[in-house]
Amino acid sequence: MEMQATGQKGGLKARVQRLGSHLSGMVMPNIGGFIAWGVITALFIPDGYIPNESLATLVGPMLSYLLPLLIAYTGGSMVHGQRGAVVGAIAAMGVIVGSEVPMFIGAMMMGPLGGWCIKKFDDAFQDKIKAGFEMLVNNFSSGLIGFALAIVGFYAIGPVVGSLTNMMAAGVESIINMHLLPLANIFIEPAKILFLNNAINHGILTPLGIEQAAEAGKSVLFLLEANPGPGLGILLAFTLFGKGAAKSSAPGAIIIQFLGGIHEIYFPYVMMKPLLFLAVMAGGVAGTFTFQLLGAGLRAAASPGSIIAVMAMTPPNAIFANLAGIVVGCVVSFLVAMIIIKSDNSEEDDLAANQAAMADAKAQAKGQNAVKADNQEMFGNINKIIFACDAGMGSSAMGASVLRDKVKKAGLTLPVSNSAINNLSDDPNALIVTQEELHDRASQKAPSATFVQVENFMNSPRYDEIVDRLSSEPAGDSEKKPLTDDVVQGLADYSKVDHIIFGYEQTKGSANMGATILKKLLKDNGLNYPVTVAPINTLQDETSALIITNSDETVKAEQQAPSATHVPLTDLVASEKYDKVIQNLRK
Repeated sequence: MEMQATGQKGGLKARVQRLGSHLSGMVMPNIGGFIAWGVITALFIPDGYIPNESLATLVGPMLSYLLPLLIAYTGGSMVHGQRGAVVGAIAAMGVIVGSEVPMFIGAMMMGPLGGWCIKKFDDAFQDKIKAGFEMLVNNFSSGLIGFALAIVGFYAIGPVVGSLTNMMAAGVESIINMHLLPLANIFIEPAKILFLNNAINHGILTPLGIEQAAEAGKSVLFLLEANPGPGLGILLAFTLFGKGAAKSSAPGAIIIQFLGGIHEIYFPYVMMKPLLFLAVMAGGVAGTFTFQLLGAGLRAAASPGSIIAVMAMTPPNAIFANLAGIVVGCVVSFLVAMIIIKSDNSEEDDLAANQAAMADAKAQAKGQNAVKADNQEMFGNINKIIFACDAGMGSSAMGASVLRDKVKKAGLTLPVSNSAINNLSDDPNALIVTQEELHDRASQKAPSATFVQVENFMNSPRYDEIVDRLSSEPAGDSEKKPLTDDVVQGLADYSKVDHIIFGYEQTKGSANMGATILKKLLKDNGLNYPVTVAPINTLQDETSALIITNSDETVKAEQQAPSATHVPLTDLVASEKYDKVIQNLRK
């Protein structure tokens, strides 16, 4: 482990992780929609628990329209916020209507494409719009670009993606018919431990599984990655035959993994003994073979991969098959892991000791202490701690909870949160904790931040070190008070500002008028700063943003974007209030 502010470029693995993260990032925020569809399907279709012909009519429209549109909307939003989301959803309607199969893959294409197109339009024309015409141009540009993409999607992309989807579905069906599906776990299990689990499950298997479930009422594809059996077998083996911290921490990890569904918790146990890759691969293959042999399957995706979520999505005719596959996967994984652990006579079975030793070895190899010297000064500027993982939900939330408790007990007031890597912003005042396998991607998103790499979010020896370092340095002011009009001059830091945002919650009209006034003043003074208007809840935490808000709404804006420069004004329309802003921007 090393703590550093760096912008190192990732290799092939980081690029694959990033692509997979974008795919899963469009699905994971909408898992609630998939679960709702799965519950409705499980209950009300003719073969469901409580058949209801009227309510069963929800199944088709949700599958064909709601779920793909949610994916496209999210994909567009990832590229260009609200405007990208709207254009992405419009564009996706073309491929949805232009094909006879559910357009999940088409939505994953058209959503980001729509966001990219409107982003390029805004980059090219946003500064050229005449004062007073902003709303007209913005509304018509998104509408017309969405219209054009919908037509292209209907005639060109929809039929092509539909054909490709049918080909992939036919290929998967052929693999299933040839009883070769278990071989997929030879690749899936190692890929999970390289943090491609969300990409595999939600980017590839979920779209294909949804189509199968729509036709057959269930799909075994939902179980390939989500099967908690192999991971449970690893943790049971450590519980019975492990040593040191690995043995003592494994029972708690079982609860988190099997009941909570956070599979990332067992990844460090496998990585500390690479031969254990064979155990999870064997367990995955055996479990999937059992699933296929007995006709297992789920109505919809089980996310997270908890036994609770799996059973909730299990149709009545597959309860035994699903449980059998989980048990077989667990037993096979346990037996192989037991042999590996018992035959390993090394003295380095202590999980925490391994992590600390690895960190020290890395530091010594680079001629560094465990905490780099240049970071000792940076720790004095930290005003927030962020745990970053692929999805920003499971393992990072657990790690944030552990460190938040330590920070609180140390009497520190620093906020500790969790985030998806794709949502990180470059903030020199942020301490970002991430797992070693994901560091390359995270450092590219926030090259100015201070990083701490750990192997296990739940049990890292570096958490106490972080608290000690933060306790010995004056932490950044995490509770800034909003500026008032009479102290805007001189107190706000304009040195890093490169764009201006009018944030609003209730006063959109005033924000638009204020933006129009400031645009004219900037132009008259020969200043070239892009000025936009955005809802406060969509603001990004950027050090380069100057955010102007109504005084009553500034506190909320600061909570949303604490690193930005904030200017609260009691009257957004009175032009004399902007003289101080212009003066500071000219310096």
